[in-house]
Amino acid sequence: MALINEHFLKLPGNYLFADIAKKVNAYKVSHPKQKVISLGIGDVTQPLCPAVIEAMHKATDEMAKKASFRGYGPERGYDFLREAIIKNDFLPRGIHLDMNEIFVNDGAKSDTGNFQEILRWDNNIGVTDPVYPVYIDSNVMIGRAGVFENGAWSNVTYIPCTADNNFIPQIPDHRVDMIYLCYPNNPTGTVLTKEELRKWVNYAIHNDSIILYDAAYQAYIRDESIPHSIYEIRGARKVAVEFHSYSKTAGFTGIRCGYTIVPKELTASTLDGTGRASLNQIWDRRQCTKFNGTSYISQRAAEAIYTPEGRKQVKEIINYYMENADIMRDSLTRLGYKVFGGINAPYIWVKTPEGIDSWKFFEQLLYGASVVCTPGVGFGPSGEGYIRLTAFGDREDCREAMKRIAEWTLK
Repeated sequence: MALINEHFLKLPGNYLFADIAKKVNAYKVSHPKQKVISLGIGDVTQPLCPAVIEAMHKATDEMAKKASFRGYGPERGYDFLREAIIKNDFLPRGIHLDMNEIFVNDGAKSDTGNFQEILRWDNNIGVTDPVYPVYIDSNVMIGRAGVFENGAWSNVTYIPCTADNNFIPQIPDHRVDMIYLCYPNNPTGTVLTKEELRKWVNYAIHNDSIILYDAAYQAYIRDESIPHSIYEIRGARKVAVEFHSYSKTAGFTGIRCGYTIVPKELTASTLDGTGRASLNQIWDRRQCTKFNGTSYISQRAAEAIYTPEGRKQVKEIINYYMENADIMRDSLTRLGYKVFGGINAPYIWVKTPEGIDSWKFFEQLLYGASVVCTPGVGFGPSGEGYIRLTAFGDREDCREAMKRIAEWTLK
């Protein structure tokens, strides 16, 4: 008899964004003539920049000729992209990486979900709360999260990030084996200073913990005093894995490409404590077994964003989205809402009116203004009482959404 992995049965019935889609579709059916503006799901709307398109066309043409055709690529990624990553994303910040510490993937979501499987199921985890759902759900799947009770998992340390503590996660008073940090943060749009991030690196060193650091939105940082990488902190190479994505940096949500950094100094102990294993080597072995590499065309596209033309064009797209964020911040603040984020990240975190929970406000905004947001409680217990808006819409839709919200709010 084949038996199911019963940990999957512990997951909530639907992924957060599937629940949102279901409610939005129901609204559209009952209001067929009303245009709905979505500021909820963080998918990009601007087309790929010309440098990327040119690179993809060239790579496609190469695949049409026997002399330049490529089949399976290296599991870690092609050297041309990994060299570009080191030269452009790390060396300017004084970070020196070995090329074999870089693993090109099909987007950060895959690796942030998969990396936990090379660590024992009985490690405990800590997450900043609210949190990107994949971090917890992937740990539920392996049996690490415990039991779901009263809106929280029993084996997860939730580290609240709310207006009360300026969205700065406080160091736990006990040992946590695996710590998930995402900065700039999804969903709150907030950031950590080097001083605050250094506290986490020191904590991990002291407790022999591992930090899983999601830097998917680092390209949106406008304050250069804010770290773009955890490896800007001394000692982080011994305790941290870092995930990067081109999805929001260069609009690759449909192209699929990103990369993960696994330093060679990063190790974990065996159960009996008599030895330590290299996570770089184990992750490499895992990738060679389960992953055939990111497509050549996608990697050539990613390489193109590091050219002078590509860098300029990508920056223009990022600025476009951040101008959307400025519009939303200004509009909502003038309406009297408490607004956070949107300065160094493409997400706006908005406090709901007193006494209105996040799903209720989601429905009020949908039915009152035909605007879609994301209920904060979907990101964890501390997300209750907030909603998330994204800056990834078209400018016209962004302005129209703010106009609708203003008219609805001031009724």
